[in-house]
Amino acid sequence: MGYHSSDSWHAYFQDFAYTNQGRTRMANINIADLPAKTFAELICSPVMDVYVGEGRRHWCLHRDLLGYHTPFFQGQSHIDGKQKFGKIELLEEDPHAFELLVKWLYQGKIDDVSDLPMEKKWDYADACQKLYVLCDKIKMPQLKNIAIDQFRKGCHEAGLVPGPEEMKPIYDTTPPRSPIRKLVSQIAARQIMDPDSENDAGTYRICFEASADFAIDVIDAIRQGSRPKLFQDPTEETGCFYHEHGASQVCKVG
Repeated sequence: MGYHSSDSWHAYFQDFAYTNQGRTRMANINIADLPAKTFAELICSPVMDVYVGEGRRHWCLHRDLLGYHTPFFQGQSHIDGKQKFGKIELLEEDPHAFELLVKWLYQGKIDDVSDLPMEKKWDYADACQKLYVLCDKIKMPQLKNIAIDQFRKGCHEAGLVPGPEEMKPIYDTTPPRSPIRKLVSQIAARQIMDPDSENDAGTYRICFEASADFAIDVIDAIRQGSRPKLFQDPTEETGCFYHEHGASQVCKVG
């Protein structure tokens, strides 16, 4: 439980050698804007086997293209001067989120949730939330920002928000002060304070029990959201609000 760095992933590099030019630098130019010659060189490299999720869904992805996008996939290994092909296992990640990553790797874009039919918006938003967490781990900030925007837009257009079951893994796998932590804690705070919502603080019990950070973030969000209104001073309240007896009983104190 808690933030897990990419070092805890099951990633095995049996062959991840690069050319004499050295390791590929992290992408500064969108893959769609690369010259044709450069893109062709990236996809002429050997492929790596990538296995994702509990079901070990399999992709074959070009080694140099992976290395172009993020240093997470960079590395090199020489055995007796020979290159060895590689394998990466991301067994804790979501295959649907990885599908979106693959589209970005080769096309430099992902779908816009606004173009999807209503019945698919929430599932796509959920995949984008998981894509954000994946990108946070593999150090792809540009796609991470796009993913959180698609997640927010998808929630808005679907008229749905993540529940505690979706929020808890976010706090389990992202670092403190992560923007997505701020987002979901504000969603929880708004649900708790909304008089028309069926959710209350108890709805998020599993999150409160699992993460003190979640509790602090939600309280801070409520505090910010309730300004400039201040709760009534509990030491000045009259009556028997804090007594233990039935609501219909006559209070005999005071």
